[in-house]
Amino acid sequence: MTRQQLERHQVWIYLLAILAGLGTGSVAPDVSATFEAVLWPVLGLLLYTTFTQVPLTHLPEAFRDRRFMGAVLTGNFLLVPLLVWVLLIFLPDDPAIRLGVLLVLLVPCTDWYITFTHLGGGDSRRAIAATPVNLVVQLCLLPAYLWLFMGNMFLELLAADQIALAFLTLIILPLLAAWLTERWAERQQGGEKIVEQIGWLPVPLLALVVFLIAGSQVQAVVGALPVLGQVLGVFVTFLVTAALIGLALSKFLRLPVGSARALVFSLGTRNSFVVLPLALALAPQWQVATVVIVFQSLVELFGMLAYLLLVPKMLPPARSAAEA
Repeated sequence: MTRQQLERHQVWIYLLAILAGLGTGSVAPDVSATFEAVLWPVLGLLLYTTFTQVPLTHLPEAFRDRRFMGAVLTGNFLLVPLLVWVLLIFLPDDPAIRLGVLLVLLVPCTDWYITFTHLGGGDSRRAIAATPVNLVVQLCLLPAYLWLFMGNMFLELLAADQIALAFLTLIILPLLAAWLTERWAERQQGGEKIVEQIGWLPVPLLALVVFLIAGSQVQAVVGALPVLGQVLGVFVTFLVTAALIGLALSKFLRLPVGSARALVFSLGTRNSFVVLPLALALAPQWQVATVVIVFQSLVELFGMLAYLLLVPKMLPPARSAAEA
């Protein structure tokens, strides 16, 4: 199997990992605590291996693209919150369900977004440049969004230390390690080949991540099955509308095809793995929020499969002057 074949079929690998995790969690529920403890370092390793496959040493060039960065920030932190506000109308009046939806839909993805952008023919360098910016901004704005949507109840729920830990361990350290690895590879004979071999790791590591999540949350999922039907329509509607927003915004700003595709994937993917520890830290009466977040990641996997098929068709490569 080639690396390209592995990445092309990764969604099905993840789904098998989720089913295996659910099966393991059902047979051995005591593994939940261990799985949750292992999840964070595996996420950090996943991001490190993903970051090494992007030209981090050329990041300043990506940051100079103000149109793309402006589109990402406008879409993720203005238009998407407005969309989420509308979608709340269709949710049951259950604070735990609403909290789960808010936590997962208000924060743009910082992990598999890069992988899907690459597979969808988007500009990976701009995607990786937007990732730390997205995380910093979401950490600053998430408390304000929760207060706007939930009122003073957000003071009881926020766990800023968990968010700060996620930022440090899941973004800063892997990003710095990847940058140092690429700098080393540029100067060391055979270094680029090692970086290329690291490129095989993101898919199996991501499969391990979803396995751990599914295995640690299986009991909560079984106990909250009625909730899943209520939020499914909201998550599917979000995926469809987010793609349309990305298409409209990229057309309005006249973004190049690669940047436009990266924008659509940025708006469609959410940060379920980073907000999951927040939900896990809540009191038992709020654990339905955890189920909602896990379920969103499953729906998103199917959604990304559809994105990979449709986004390249909706945003085809620009024709050259000779072809025109």
